[in-house]
Amino acid sequence: MTAIELNFLTGRFHATPWGRHVNEGAVEWPPSPWRLLRALIATWKRKAPDLDEATIQGLLVALCEPPQYYLPPATFGHTRHYMPWFKKGPGDKTLVFDSFVALPKETPVQMIWPELELPSAQRDALNHLLPLLGTLGRAESWCEGRLISEETDLKTINCTPSSDQPSEEVVRVLGVDPTKAFQNNKFYTLAKKQPQKGGPKYERNSHSAYDPDWHLCMETLWLHEQRLSIPPGAKWLSYERKSDALAQPKSRIGVLRARPKMQVARFALDSAVLPLTTDTIRVAEAARVALMSQYGWLTKVGDVKGKSRIFSGKEIDGTPITGHRHCYFLPTSESLENQQRGRIDHLTLYTADGFEPNELRAIDRLRQIRMRDRQDSGHPLGVVLLGVGVSSEFQPGPIRAFDEWLSATPFVAPRHPKTRGPLKNTDKGNSDISRFLISQMWEELKHHLQRSASKQSIDSVEIELLRDDDGNTRRWCPIYKTFRERSIEFNRFRQKHSDDGGRRPAAFFRLKFQEPVSGPLALGHSSHFGLGLFLPVDS
Repeated sequence: MTAIELNFLTGRFHATPWGRHVNEGAVEWPPSPWRLLRALIATWKRKAPDLDEATIQGLLVALCEPPQYYLPPATFGHTRHYMPWFKKGPGDKTLVFDSFVALPKETPVQMIWPELELPSAQRDALNHLLPLLGTLGRAESWCEGRLISEETDLKTINCTPSSDQPSEEVVRVLGVDPTKAFQNNKFYTLAKKQPQKGGPKYERNSHSAYDPDWHLCMETLWLHEQRLSIPPGAKWLSYERKSDALAQPKSRIGVLRARPKMQVARFALDSAVLPLTTDTIRVAEAARVALMSQYGWLTKVGDVKGKSRIFSGKEIDGTPITGHRHCYFLPTSESLENQQRGRIDHLTLYTADGFEPNELRAIDRLRQIRMRDRQDSGHPLGVVLLGVGVSSEFQPGPIRAFDEWLSATPFVAPRHPKTRGPLKNTDKGNSDISRFLISQMWEELKHHLQRSASKQSIDSVEIELLRDDDGNTRRWCPIYKTFRERSIEFNRFRQKHSDDGGRRPAAFFRLKFQEPVSGPLALGHSSHFGLGLFLPVDS
């Protein structure tokens, strides 16, 4: 018994049956013996020329016997390509079908000769050639062969030479006639000669066309020149295979799972002069405007541009979205160099509801954040999309889970302190601004833990107001162990005229949780534009 297996590494076998046009979309299944033997010859000549020709010829003659097959479950498919044709000019193209058999990568085809026992020299040669095959069929059919040595590795045969009364589907494949395949009596050229009366004007001169000089090595171009419909040395073989050996591709429409919406988008900023961290709110607002503009052009109908509820933070009727479900625009400084210089180098977008397809298209099309002063100074702010993902899997920068967080930008109180009345001297009044700010932070954290369905109690969170030696609240840099900017140095006004963020109390905090909390952790006034942003301490 001799058996081999052919493993198609990409899960595809590209081969057109003999006598069929490539654009008919037909596929050869099972792989024909003619194709296998020619592949072995090519492998021998290209990769193992030291093998003896007599041994190879004896091996090939033995393999001319029609084999039996194990064919794994398979289906068929095709792709279409416009290929250069040059028939009507340099730009002329023609549509070409690339049909293939799709099969499991881990399940090889087996070819079995039950009665064939090879001499040791021929068996060693076959064992040497099979792993070197490379391809079988067209160049896309990456193939790795192996000689089967153990009968326990054999699969159940399901494709055999056809009988006189076939019970299964019958297909034709091209086999090898050993009495003619290794001859060369069909290779000749036509030469003019001095014609004799009534004699031919040309004479046929035999010559060696290939190495080795066998019919089995002939090329298709030579066949066309000689107007032959089948190669000399070939013969048709009929095989019976199961009617479902090439099953119809199953529609995936009904089994597609709903894909989770992308919740996070991550950009790197690119400019000769990166923006300052104190301009966080300006960068965030400009990014929002740019994305809303891209979305508007993508969804424009007539003269009416579409509006994104996730980017704008408003429903279709103009009412604000509640529950902080719309997009956060979070500029951050993350590299050591830019943290020392106080420059923004990343932009993270986050929305709990996920981005719609057109919003993702707008994110993908974003190339530049336009700001008037940067355009005038000749330092435009470019952006490079680093990736998008689901917050449970993609947790860069401010999205990571951690138990200790530091203010990256000032927390701005969501409401003004009471200046008169009985509440003035409480934690809601302006008699003690520090007390007021801690109270506001406590309220914001309580709402954040409720929205995130966290089991942690607000009473277990440590809230520390950061102050320098002079009593001023400043941002603490854990890398350089020093206080940096004061809250008054940050731009806290938005572009809209009614915004009063710059007149509200602001401060920097350190928060410690009993268990890790997932970001983004952005609290207070204008938190969707980068103010009140906290970063994990180790970043």
